[in-house]
Amino acid sequence: MGSPVRRATHAGSWYTSSAKDLSSQLENWLNVVGDATHTPARAIIAPHAGYQYCGACSAFAYKQIDPTIVKRVFILGPSHHVRLSGCALSPVRTYRTPLGDLTIDESTYEELFTTGQFEEMSLLTDEDEHSIEMHLPFIAKVMENHSFTIVPVMVGSLSTEKESYYGKIFSRYLADSSNLFVVSSDFCHWGARFRFQYYDKSWGQIYESIEKLDRTGMNIIEEMSPTGFTAYLKKYGNTICGRHPIGVLLNAVSSLQQQDNGIKPVMKFLKYAQSSKCLNNYDSSVSYASASLVMA
Repeated sequence: MGSPVRRATHAGSWYTSSAKDLSSQLENWLNVVGDATHTPARAIIAPHAGYQYCGACSAFAYKQIDPTIVKRVFILGPSHHVRLSGCALSPVRTYRTPLGDLTIDESTYEELFTTGQFEEMSLLTDEDEHSIEMHLPFIAKVMENHSFTIVPVMVGSLSTEKESYYGKIFSRYLADSSNLFVVSSDFCHWGARFRFQYYDKSWGQIYESIEKLDRTGMNIIEEMSPTGFTAYLKKYGNTICGRHPIGVLLNAVSSLQQQDNGIKPVMKFLKYAQSSKCLNNYDSSVSYASASLVMA
């Protein structure tokens, strides 16, 4: 590995760089959620936009984590800036956050590298990407006063075959109750600036059509069908930016089920929100959703 530390490059813009304010903000959002209802999470799906837009939504997923059993946190985030056909790992040993430094699990990294299916991203690529960074403060907050390591993974534009292959690689880690998977994804990006304006008038106003489109996909994710999710994306073209990390998770679950090891996974979405309500073609919005996967 090269440089030992990845800086919190989006602190101060996407979220506050003040440790005191950030801790208070996250704690307030978690308190508003109330009691955990789908716990202990083995995996969560949560958004990665600026906290002013999605922080309250993300808290519903993070509330389901039991920090007393988690020892290792895998973070699967989509690549927004670099073309990547596989998955990449960080070049650093430590991720810096306003709430403290998070240590990368080097032994797990070594195991992943030995598969020959992972490359190392550059420090610039790592620091430019927000899809992983936006989860770090939440992880630090939920896991505070507990010992753990992180395994950040940048997921590229994978084919369905590669989603299946990476799912098999990660399935053995998902089977371990001391591991937590954080899957980073926003949902529909709607508007001319996103080049996506799907609208079914039978579903109501534009924002209602967007929600119906998202919830159709969320229902399929809850069914944990990799082929169903792929078919949904092909049919509607919904701009779910973390579709490949979600696909990897669904395939990891599917791989576990095929092993018939008695694990009964249950996925449930707990919160849905939109950055704004689109009423005409000049509007735009991004959708956010939080889910928890438990092993019954």
